[in-house]
Amino acid sequence: MTAQTDTRDMVSAAEWRARIDLAACYRLIEHFGMSDLVYTHITLRIPDAPDRFLINPFGSLFGDVTASSLVTIDLDGAVIHPQGARVNPAGFIVHSAIHMKGDDAHCVLHTHSRAGMAVAALDSGLMMLNQKAMQFYARVGYHDFEGMALAEDERERLYQDLTGHKAMILRHHGLLTVGADCAEAFSLMYALELSCRVQMDVLASGQPYRTPSDELCEHTARQLNGFPVPPREREWPGLLAMLNRVNPGFDQ
Repeated sequence: MTAQTDTRDMVSAAEWRARIDLAACYRLIEHFGMSDLVYTHITLRIPDAPDRFLINPFGSLFGDVTASSLVTIDLDGAVIHPQGARVNPAGFIVHSAIHMKGDDAHCVLHTHSRAGMAVAALDSGLMMLNQKAMQFYARVGYHDFEGMALAEDERERLYQDLTGHKAMILRHHGLLTVGADCAEAFSLMYALELSCRVQMDVLASGQPYRTPSDELCEHTARQLNGFPVPPREREWPGLLAMLNRVNPGFDQ
């Protein structure tokens, strides 16, 4: 019996679908240049086991993650299945802070991208320089750097700094988004990452720039966040189809 068959037979249909989505999300982060070797994570709450979560095995590159290779952990980051799997408990500190109290934060996506870390180092934070960025107008939290996120007592501060938002910039660290599912968390991260890349390009140009009024930014944010079709129906099917062409096997 293969590992894929063994895992699929052991989990519910809902968990298997969640595993496929999460594996795809890992590969999409790699495809779009937002991965950092093995040093960030994407976690997903198991739909029919709300105190359990899926995470990649530590040491696996994002582009190699499969549905069956994902590891089940509890809220403390302890491995439940498969026994002996390696995970990075310290890497789950940031995620557990959100999962513990955010009932609708089923997927937590964290990156250390070049553009994201650059914006995280700027006093300005995210600037309203383009339409993508305006999606996050007054809708992004900031968490001050406390060193490597290893201390459990930082979890409360992480959660408080995110409260009311679905995106957060971790000062001198990186980016974080949360969603009701992988599709939403990825869509938010894609927009946030692209906003950061554009911002650094504009600043690097050395040319004068302008930002719209607060009123126009808020108007645009409401338009973008009020889109009636969710990412799972809007973008996710096409992204999965693209993955099946360029990096198949995530659903194994």
